[in-house]
Amino acid sequence: MRTLIVDDEPLARSRLKRLLLAHPDYVCVGEASNGEEAIAQVEALKPDLVLLDIEMPGSDGLSVAEQLNARQIPPAIIFVTAHPEHALDAYRVSPADYLLKPVDPERLTTALSRLGMHTRAHLERNEELNPWISYQIGNSLRRIRFEKVQYFMAEDKIVKMVFDGGEAIVEQSLKQLEEKYDGLVLKVRRGILVNAARVESGCNKHLKNYIRLKESNCLLEVSRRQLATVKKILK
Repeated sequence: MRTLIVDDEPLARSRLKRLLLAHPDYVCVGEASNGEEAIAQVEALKPDLVLLDIEMPGSDGLSVAEQLNARQIPPAIIFVTAHPEHALDAYRVSPADYLLKPVDPERLTTALSRLGMHTRAHLERNEELNPWISYQIGNSLRRIRFEKVQYFMAEDKIVKMVFDGGEAIVEQSLKQLEEKYDGLVLKVRRGILVNAARVESGCNKHLKNYIRLKESNCLLEVSRRQLATVKKILK
């Protein structure tokens, strides 16, 4: 995991680098001695993790963390400080952990093991599997996560997106949606793409095949051409 160390004290940075040697999955890719350098290094190096001091000349660690959290995919942040009184303010910017100097090796190990959902790599993967979808209602532009989408349906030269709690018209064609969300959508018949992760079960009524989606009461008809593909999803 690519790690950036930010501290105005060279000795503190050196100690963290030595401690990281015990964790081969974490590689120090750069150092910064103040907030401005930290922002520039994150932009250039795209680290997964930032070990961030709080009290530094110029922009302090808290303001740096706020700027990093505003990024579309921010790195994980572990604060490293000699001042425990900053803890309350620090947790308002949602760090993965908060370590006191001098950093205890076992405490660092615990902090690294807690990263989990905070890592940049995980967030990138989540963005890939659960992207945002934008749509417009009136003059208002809104967006939802893909996991909320039930299906897309082409009707009278428009494409309707049905999602949990409502529906909206989207600008893309079904073909464009199928290409953009390849692997996330499933074509069940001409004119309908469903969120593949929402397929719950199948049934047969009046010699026709249908699927039911999770958290939805509607049944969607499956064409004979797509039946084999749908059955693979159900397995």
